[in-house]
Amino acid sequence: MTLDAFIVLLVLVSATVGFIQDRYPPEGIAFAALIVLTLSGILSVKEALGGFSNEATVTVACMFVLSAGLMRSGALGWVGRALVRFGTTPLRLTFMTSMTAGPVSAFVNNTAAVAVFLPLVLEASERHKISPSKVLIPLSYATQIGGVCTLIGTSTNLLVSSIAVSSDMPALQMFTPTPLGLILFGIGLLYLLLIAPLLLPASRGAELMAQYGLSDYLAELRVDLGSRIAGQHLRTSVIEAQHGVRIIEVLRRDEKMLVPADLVLQPDDILLVQGSAQNLFAFREHLGLTMTPHFVPKLEMLESGNIEVVEALIPPESRFAGETIGKLRMQLHQNALVLALHRRGTPIRDQLSSITVAVGDALLLLVSRADLPDLRREGDLILVERSARPAAVRQGRAALGIAVAVLVAASMNWVPITVGALAGILLMVMTRVLTLEETYAAINWRVIAMLAAMIPLGMAMEKSGLAAYLVGFLVSASGSSSPLLALALVYLATALLTEVMSNNGTAVLLGPIAISLARAMDVDPLPFLMAVMFAASTSFSTPIGYQTNMMVYSAGGYRFSDFLRVGIPLNLLFFVVSVALIPRIWPF
Repeated sequence: MTLDAFIVLLVLVSATVGFIQDRYPPEGIAFAALIVLTLSGILSVKEALGGFSNEATVTVACMFVLSAGLMRSGALGWVGRALVRFGTTPLRLTFMTSMTAGPVSAFVNNTAAVAVFLPLVLEASERHKISPSKVLIPLSYATQIGGVCTLIGTSTNLLVSSIAVSSDMPALQMFTPTPLGLILFGIGLLYLLLIAPLLLPASRGAELMAQYGLSDYLAELRVDLGSRIAGQHLRTSVIEAQHGVRIIEVLRRDEKMLVPADLVLQPDDILLVQGSAQNLFAFREHLGLTMTPHFVPKLEMLESGNIEVVEALIPPESRFAGETIGKLRMQLHQNALVLALHRRGTPIRDQLSSITVAVGDALLLLVSRADLPDLRREGDLILVERSARPAAVRQGRAALGIAVAVLVAASMNWVPITVGALAGILLMVMTRVLTLEETYAAINWRVIAMLAAMIPLGMAMEKSGLAAYLVGFLVSASGSSSPLLALALVYLATALLTEVMSNNGTAVLLGPIAISLARAMDVDPLPFLMAVMFAASTSFSTPIGYQTNMMVYSAGGYRFSDFLRVGIPLNLLFFVVSVALIPRIWPF
């Protein structure tokens, strides 16, 4: 092994450990690796910065904007509502959701698709008395499976196409992955309808928040001098029955008290109250309490359209994870106020400001409509909203027409997909589907930075000879020259690694190795690249493996073991089917 190859190996191992430990932002780890490879002379400055001008990076940014246009215009919401309302049973709701969210995610960013469909599915679940835990994991899985049906379905697909081009292979076309994608979608749908219901928990997340999505938020309500309850005995049973909330305890200065019937409330007492957002607001209004932080508008102001209450999920890689609510309020004071917290299955009995935020928590935020784009732009919160503005029918039709035109033009090879997407963005701005501010806010810059930093790392593996060295080691260690066995190993390694680290990072690490392995065996690298693409983009077995899994984790009241129980069989099924069919669709 040459010195350059050893340096690249050391950098990649360190980066992989950093990705798995998740102590630092993944894009920061990727940039640190990139800087080391540049300073060592393995990559030139032009090569190191090439990821920013890479077609995959630009296309992913464009897809974020086009997805936002469809979502913000109401086009996706209209389609979802028209179909999800027929889901009167768990089986029918799963089928209707999969058959709408899955195809949509083939052309729209998966996270955006789940953000649109999540509140719709929750509404249908509440209306028809269906446990959300029966339908939300299928929603996440359906969007992942749908995403691998086209080249633009996920950023990973585009990244794999970029890896192919950088290795002197032809670029993948719009519908290159479609044959296998459709087969897997059909198999996945049957699994979600016939097998998954037997494995999914039946009764979690059953109480839904009618207007915003989740229930059982914890909020602080302060007793003021003018409060109707000041100086009165705390009759918890009466209050809870009348208002549909639960009083956890009373905080008086530094003392925590339970809620005996003879407790007389005093001004400045703080009630820790649990319940749905709507009930919490009504309870506060009725008794004249103050929700901390101190400035909270009346419900009439919320209905005016200038201020919204939105639910925000804490995703993996969020810089807010590990912060206390009090510190988070200080960081967000310009954009939003944290009103309440929801944590799956964990009773919380501490003052809200001292609670440490964890991945998967849901926050209830009070947000000015004008500040919503800023919150989306940062990428540290996933906002689950019905719609950030009333959608005009004309805008929905315009957004849908523009998106279809871009897809048709790209699939027919009339224009390169990046050029078509840029033209689509321009048309959305000109037709006022999106404002300029919303256009910039729609792009998840953390994902773009991650892609731009990771793409040159694959080049470093090729340039230093590390990829060829690893392939030689694998071939000699296995003692087999069977392309089918090698394909199975590539798929399995990718599937395992993508459960614990970024799917894009996994593709960058294993893509060049897969190509070198195929060339060492003197076979076509395309089947091996397709194995990397499909394995990296279908992460079912852990909630942290894919962002859509984390989005439904809290809302469905799931445990980590639920994903293992439902996801591992589906991952194994996809492994067997993919390894069997990839060589038939794309021969060696």
